[in-house]
Amino acid sequence: MGKSAFGVWVSVMTMIVFICSVSPAFGLKKVSKTPYLGAIVIDANTGHVIEEDHADVKGYPASMIKLMNLLIILDAVRAQHLSLDEPVTVSARVSRMGGSQVYLKEKEVFPVEELIYAMMIQSANDAALALAVHYTGSMEVFVDLMNKKAQKIGMDNTVFHSVHGLPPSGKNPPDVTTARDMATLSRELLRYPEAMKYTSTKVREFRLDAPEPFIMRTHNHLLKDFAGCDGFKTGYFRAAGFSISATAQKKGVRAIAVVLGSVSSKERDKQARLLLSKGLMEILINPPAPVVVEKKPEQAEPEVVEPVSEIEYVRIPKTTFRVALTLNVAILIFLFAALFFKRSKSNHLR
Repeated sequence: MGKSAFGVWVSVMTMIVFICSVSPAFGLKKVSKTPYLGAIVIDANTGHVIEEDHADVKGYPASMIKLMNLLIILDAVRAQHLSLDEPVTVSARVSRMGGSQVYLKEKEVFPVEELIYAMMIQSANDAALALAVHYTGSMEVFVDLMNKKAQKIGMDNTVFHSVHGLPPSGKNPPDVTTARDMATLSRELLRYPEAMKYTSTKVREFRLDAPEPFIMRTHNHLLKDFAGCDGFKTGYFRAAGFSISATAQKKGVRAIAVVLGSVSSKERDKQARLLLSKGLMEILINPPAPVVVEKKPEQAEPEVVEPVSEIEYVRIPKTTFRVALTLNVAILIFLFAALFFKRSKSNHLR
């Protein structure tokens, strides 16, 4: 091998070693672990923690971030700032979005609801960005809304920097969250029953007017093989590992389980099933005590007080009363007699 060829070979190998030494996700430290980085299961009704394991360890939410997108969009729809049939025009920036997508093209137009389905079923990054820009005018403003909402609902260890959850490029910081915070977000979403419609759909066609519509398929395998599972979302990129927030109901009770940063989708789903099973059984066996609303002490009926007349009465002795009565009667008799004699005399003169 000549010196020039050897030099090229050394350069190539050096580049390969350098690339391999960099974390798989644009310089991010790989955080996934066996069986997971952190996990939690809670009672969806009360928020009571049934079981947790490193639930406050920080990791990367990846596409689970889109649960916050959904919450903000549903907030806007309820407040009548958006409507589900409102048209969204795809921008050039949106059309260049990478990762999981539905391949939106510049100037295409879709209603808000169709893009919600794309964002939640296909985990479409382009749909997420299209909705964010349509609602607030820019991704940055929407991200600010996401962080304010996170703080408002108690996601104390979460910071968002994107609307899609992809690993950041350059020196941009990554999105960060915990299993506990994602459980909090998921429970907040349950305030919107329509959220389940979008997160429970397994298969749906997109671009119905195309010769061959795009078939969207959910990444949440628990919807298919865990009885009662009816919602929420998965997330993945290499440094983040495999994550999921899932909910299931049984006999009128509901649990929410979050697995953050597992080493494989198989391990993630296994742990999520275990957590949901434990959670549902615990709630059924030991239901939370009913909330007792303390009654205010009953107030005694107000005493009815008869109104006091402003006229004062003076008690007269019986003897005085009889004398006065006799005099009054005598006077009346005298007056009647005088009147009678006066009339008689008048008649006689006529």
